[in-house]
Amino acid sequence: MGILNVTPDSFSDGGRYNSIDGALKQAEKMWNEGADIIDVGGYSSRPGADDVSEQEESDRTLPIIEKLVNAFNPVISIDTFRSKVAKEAVKSGAAIVNDISAGDDDVDMIPTVAKLKVPYIAMHKKGTPRTMQQLPNYDDVVVEVFNYLLEKKRQCLLAGIVDFVIDPGFGFGKTREHNFELLKHFSQFKLLESPILAGVSRKSMIWKTLDVKPVEAVNGTTFLHAFALQGGADILRVHDVEKAVQCVKLWEQLK
Repeated sequence: MGILNVTPDSFSDGGRYNSIDGALKQAEKMWNEGADIIDVGGYSSRPGADDVSEQEESDRTLPIIEKLVNAFNPVISIDTFRSKVAKEAVKSGAAIVNDISAGDDDVDMIPTVAKLKVPYIAMHKKGTPRTMQQLPNYDDVVVEVFNYLLEKKRQCLLAGIVDFVIDPGFGFGKTREHNFELLKHFSQFKLLESPILAGVSRKSMIWKTLDVKPVEAVNGTTFLHAFALQGGADILRVHDVEKAVQCVKLWEQLK
């Protein structure tokens, strides 16, 4: 899954692709490099990010989705926690809803996705982008995230969502120690018997540990991608598609 942030303030690539031409070129580049999905997001979820209105989020994402469909028709996911944005994005050509709040921030999201009959990616987070890194606390982060996603799967199945993907939510209301603990025990999430998305690309757990800038965290990202694949990851959400595809090819050869 290639990340296409059409925002001015995302943590790694904010402002680089918030014009239609720039976004189209980046999406086509990722598609040609081997991305299976293009994940379009118009609301920055980095820690401390400013709030964005529903209208502005739609204005950022819908024209890009429509252009992508007309240009080369990739598989598109809409990265949003708002049901109205999700609904309009699917109408515009998106095929997957990727929700960082797993329906917690919009009670209409799960029923909406069920009606849309599209796959749903549900992620665990604590708090909001503004507050989530303010002293996050867990008794056992692996158990708590697992139980949360188990309950979300139950809710989604009851609502009628058939294609359900889980995301432990690296960096969303977790310390570096929490993130590495989740990755260390990543294989336990296979017990949920749903596809698993790993989103570690250029995250602070990498660049803070290595004392480099986010854009310099590609090597560390590749290493953690390999570890996530070993733990059972089915989808890698990435900034650097070519390098992630190479990682997957080598992993498949090892298997």
